[in-house]
Amino acid sequence: MSVGDLVKETAQRVPDKPALIFHDQPIKYSEVDREIDRAAAGFASLGIKRGDRVAVLVHNIPHFVYAYHGLLRAGAVMIPLNTMYTTEEVSYILADADARAVVVAEPFVGTIAGLRETLPMLEHVVVAGTSAPVGAMTWEQMLGRAGDPPLVSPADDELAVIAYTSGTTGKPKGALLTHGNLLANLDQMAQAPRLAAAEGDVGLLALPMFHIYALNVILGLTLRVGATAVLMERFDAVGSLEAVERHKVTILFGAPPMFVAWLNTPGVDRYDLSSVRLAISGAAPLPGVVLEDFRRRLGITIWEGYGLTETAPGVTSNAMGEQAKPGSIGKPLPGVEVRIVDAHGEDVEEGDPGEIWVHGPNVFQGYWRQEEASADAIRDGWFHTGDVGYADEDGYIFLVDRKKDLILVSGFNVYPREVEDALYRHPKVADVAVIGVPHPYTGEAVKAFVVLKPGEHTTEEEILDFSRKYLARFKLPGAIEFVAELPHLPTGKVLKRALRDGAAAEKAPDQT
Repeated sequence: MSVGDLVKETAQRVPDKPALIFHDQPIKYSEVDREIDRAAAGFASLGIKRGDRVAVLVHNIPHFVYAYHGLLRAGAVMIPLNTMYTTEEVSYILADADARAVVVAEPFVGTIAGLRETLPMLEHVVVAGTSAPVGAMTWEQMLGRAGDPPLVSPADDELAVIAYTSGTTGKPKGALLTHGNLLANLDQMAQAPRLAAAEGDVGLLALPMFHIYALNVILGLTLRVGATAVLMERFDAVGSLEAVERHKVTILFGAPPMFVAWLNTPGVDRYDLSSVRLAISGAAPLPGVVLEDFRRRLGITIWEGYGLTETAPGVTSNAMGEQAKPGSIGKPLPGVEVRIVDAHGEDVEEGDPGEIWVHGPNVFQGYWRQEEASADAIRDGWFHTGDVGYADEDGYIFLVDRKKDLILVSGFNVYPREVEDALYRHPKVADVAVIGVPHPYTGEAVKAFVVLKPGEHTTEEEILDFSRKYLARFKLPGAIEFVAELPHLPTGKVLKRALRDGAAAEKAPDQT
């Protein structure tokens, strides 16, 4: 079985059930299956064949689903592109992957303008819209030249997706995910009792599908079991709450900024969220206070998970334990092995921090055309995540930070996540990010970028006085910069490279 078979199998079982609800209009599984077949035939008519790479620069509209699964049915490899990428970033990925075609939604046509002239391998530009520039074709024009859908059955070890990492620390790398990797993670999540979706579930799909969390955890699980996804083009706090109420959403899939936005929505308590039986957070660390406030104010427990692009993506979940521990990423999913090791590759003692290693059938095959990086990432079957964590006495894992984000102050380790959690406790703080900056005496110093809640005012001294209750002296920020906003990826992860490069957001007014 391949990922491209998921919809076909479900459509045979529940053809008239809504697979997607888009702009309040249901789209049946039989209709989605038919559109995927048409897409597969259309791609074949362009000469796209088994193993060819095709990029998809499309936001959360049904065409993303049709293109993704259509490519897989044609035996091709899909490259999801972040819709926030610049022309230069898109060009880099298309060139790196030798993409033969790109599917682009109409709002992003300008991003790929002129790229065919500079990329010899790029033969086709297909616009998911009503009009296309010279040298490109519309989606319907591609379908109009199609014949019968190709009969391709990719094996488990064949590539399905090349998912480029976010590039938070440099140039993005293409993580090689096979059909087997993606399906294995769906099976692993299905075996976790609290996470198992059912045919009667309705999930909120507001996270961008180009991200592996939305692509496999939300969309993949939905299509696998025959559930329904409420597809939103972009996240809007009020609009999503109204959608939950209107469509009786049962699974609230989100990232930390979404849960924060819901909590800060005036009158959130008045929305009827009684249909929600499960809330899942991923893509970025969830502050413990958000979990506690969400449960206290709305009566909904958020089960935080941890995953990476390279693991398709799920690794651990709080839902694997008896309780949702604030600040914890939980325990490993069924079929996933996790080790926490020291610098010598030895398992650390309980409570001691170490690098997280992952082993399982969901672990990727390496990075596209990067043998050295692949060999460094996967050793003896274990993926070295670069993330630092520790396990408590109950086996719950707590993520400390990225190994490369570690700050050394006078030889002492400072993990930005710990400082961020402390500052986040301040009642006036809405968002925070911490980085290391050079210091002439201590080697490095801690710098915090702080976003205040609307209408709040404070000083650096007040924040530091508050933080002393939670942080040792050497962990205290040497500088605090108040900013209007932090540079976030669409999934909520802070782009710390931008902060390090001096590209922090404009200072908030009236703050010094």
